[in-house]
Amino acid sequence: MEAARESMAALVDAGLYDCAQTLGCFLVSSSPASSEAGMSMKVESLVLHGDALHGEKEFRRALSAYKQAMQYSKNIPRQATSNTRSSVTATGRSPSPNSSSLAPLNENEVKFKIALCYSALREHREALQEMEGIPSKARTLKMNLMLGKLYRISRNNRAAAVCYKECLRQCPYVFEAITALAEMGLSSKEFSLIFSQAPNRGGKAPGDSLDAQRWWNRYVEAQCCIASHDYKGGLDIYLDLMQRFPNNVHILLEIAKVEAIIGRNDEAIMNFEKARLIDPNIMTYMDEYAILLKSKSDYTKLNKLVHDMLHIDPARPETCLALAALWERKDERKALTYAEKSLRVDDRHITGYIMKGNLHLLLNRPDLAVTDFRGAQELRADLRSYQGLVRAYLALSKCKDALFTAREAMKVMHQSAKALKLVGDVHAISSSGREKARKFYESAIRLEPGFLGAALALADLHVAEGRNKDAVLLLERYLRQWADDSLHIKLAQVFAATNMLSDALSHYQSALRINPHNEAAKKGLERLEKQMKGVDPDAPEEDEENEADDVDGDQDDAELLHGNWKTSDDDGCLSLTASKFSC
Repeated sequence: MEAARESMAALVDAGLYDCAQTLGCFLVSSSPASSEAGMSMKVESLVLHGDALHGEKEFRRALSAYKQAMQYSKNIPRQATSNTRSSVTATGRSPSPNSSSLAPLNENEVKFKIALCYSALREHREALQEMEGIPSKARTLKMNLMLGKLYRISRNNRAAAVCYKECLRQCPYVFEAITALAEMGLSSKEFSLIFSQAPNRGGKAPGDSLDAQRWWNRYVEAQCCIASHDYKGGLDIYLDLMQRFPNNVHILLEIAKVEAIIGRNDEAIMNFEKARLIDPNIMTYMDEYAILLKSKSDYTKLNKLVHDMLHIDPARPETCLALAALWERKDERKALTYAEKSLRVDDRHITGYIMKGNLHLLLNRPDLAVTDFRGAQELRADLRSYQGLVRAYLALSKCKDALFTAREAMKVMHQSAKALKLVGDVHAISSSGREKARKFYESAIRLEPGFLGAALALADLHVAEGRNKDAVLLLERYLRQWADDSLHIKLAQVFAATNMLSDALSHYQSALRINPHNEAAKKGLERLEKQMKGVDPDAPEEDEENEADDVDGDQDDAELLHGNWKTSDDDGCLSLTASKFSC
């Protein structure tokens, strides 16, 4: 069976896992010779079979094959094989298929493969036990990275930091380790020390190394800023790096992600679109882009994005969340189903928890939303998880918990206008707290004059206290500097409430000129037109066309998951033709 085993190794190396695992069934079922060579061939066949099954994503079967290989290996006399141990390669197999004398099993490599299987099955405790059985001096770069992830999942950050630091000592460009260490609080100076300990690969000239260290240090500084919630500092550094590396898709996406977190939605959309122009097949953070398009009610672009993502990779969590954003307008429960699917694909996808929490709030389940936002915070706390928690606690009438969470956000994100507004939002709930709310909103505006969210909240506060004129003056002052549809809508609402209907009409129309897709402006204008005709806008009316309009929106899950999407001409809804895709 020597020739068959050599062929199987070639099939595995070529990525032809289906053929390899079929051949493996013959090899592992053959009776091994009682000799040492025969047992070694059996061990290697089992490892090869495990590799083929792992490539086919049959992780439970691969796990069984690797464990059998380890068990057979224990029965091979150690003394007889010690002379060949130095020839073992990192694959766990003999260095050459044509070699007549088989090298012994690389147990550390097989333990790593077992850990990979456990991790794929989300049995992280068992994976960690396997990885801890590999001596620290024998761990390769990929082993240290894997162990760092597992320690972090088990919330052993100290041990995780040791592994990630070792990764950077071996290679300073392990960006996953940089991000993780920044989130665990490692300073820029500590990063620089690690960089100085990294080997100078390829005998590069000192000038090359210095140039690499300069931009690497700047990237690390940006990661440290963002991890400590200094979003402005991180953005400034990223923009500086864009001068050095124009059209860098990774930096563009990082900039857009941060802009989305802090509410600079227009800038974030622009940068996501730039990234897609450079690389139309990019999937990273495209769920964030989808959520922004949904917030702008730009369903034409959202439909196109979902169509593209389904073609690129329908199984990614980002695709599921883009579908959730698309369905939210028509069917919030179906949208929730897609958010839950994204977390089944990747239970550490933070945006999935944020989306799921917001959908639970829309479905009037704030108790479940608290769990979702807490799940996001356990992975990495950011402004959106704090905002979601505050909204959920307020919906549950847990004002103390909401205030505690908002204050925690303010402590964590010091000098953040958004955090100040969050505290103001909690105080604004009660009439006795409105004066405190006003002070927090005004402090947020002083800290960040362009923060429209604080201006809109302060305008609401003026209206609640009967100071409509103050609200109008504030909003008009902002409109002189920022032509934003949300400002026009708020002004229209204030004018409509004071029966200044023509002024309200003008501002709704201005909002729609800025953003023709704005649903709030459309609904407000429709309501206003009824008022101007003397019709009660709250009176119920039958809309015979609703049922027909919603036919496309209420299709079965099977159709949506397996449909070929195209954009219609009327309202940007997706129609379905050939069955082809799944999430």
